[in-house]
Amino acid sequence: MSHSLSGKRALVTGASRGLGKAIALTLARAGADVAITWEKSADKALAVAEEIRTLGRNGIAIQADSANPQAARSAVEQAVEQLGGLDILVNNAGIAYNGQLEAMSQEEIDALINVNIRGVVFSTQAALAHLPDGGRIINIGSSLSDHVPLHNVSVYSMTKSALNSLTRGLARDLGPRGITVNMVKPGSTDSDMNPANGAGAETQRQLTALGHYGEAQDIAEAVAFLASPAAKHITGTDILVDGGTNA
Repeated sequence: MSHSLSGKRALVTGASRGLGKAIALTLARAGADVAITWEKSADKALAVAEEIRTLGRNGIAIQADSANPQAARSAVEQAVEQLGGLDILVNNAGIAYNGQLEAMSQEEIDALINVNIRGVVFSTQAALAHLPDGGRIINIGSSLSDHVPLHNVSVYSMTKSALNSLTRGLARDLGPRGITVNMVKPGSTDSDMNPANGAGAETQRQLTALGHYGEAQDIAEAVAFLASPAAKHITGTDILVDGGTNA
């Protein structure tokens, strides 16, 4: 039962759909009570929380704009209050805008930085007041944070690469408490943000070693492993789940 999360309490940000939903449900199946955050998709978020409850776990949905530091902090406090504590934080919320730098608006650049970097920092800062020794922090990065084989993703890649340093630095800082900090880096994964039949999908598919897109469950399984007791000696590193794109 080294992968069991029985008795653990998790917060997964941005989990009303896609990768976040798969992560939340997988943690619940492993035995964790799970809170999720959502910004706009209330019906979808409430449905995810209900699905968690049908698995016999406590599931709650909290509205929070990850770009807003106070909202990010408040979401952590609400999760702690309603779950009775917090053992696992999964910083999943993220956005993507593609385009050449000279054509991007300040609003788009600010949004990428605010959600993909600041949101992670402030959620983590709030969670550290509650995570026990031996807790888990898992950041959802991107295979594009290390290598950029595509056009028009420079700013997005920059925001995800910032999580590399944050993850490694926090691993050092929190090591004495036994709190592990790791990152899962998806490659081309079938989702609303990057559908396997979308524009440019064939180019991405050809970059993989396996020749196909990943599925949300592939990411969720990696997260569940890092959250589990089986990964207690893994920290400050990342798992690429990219079908061999960066091989």
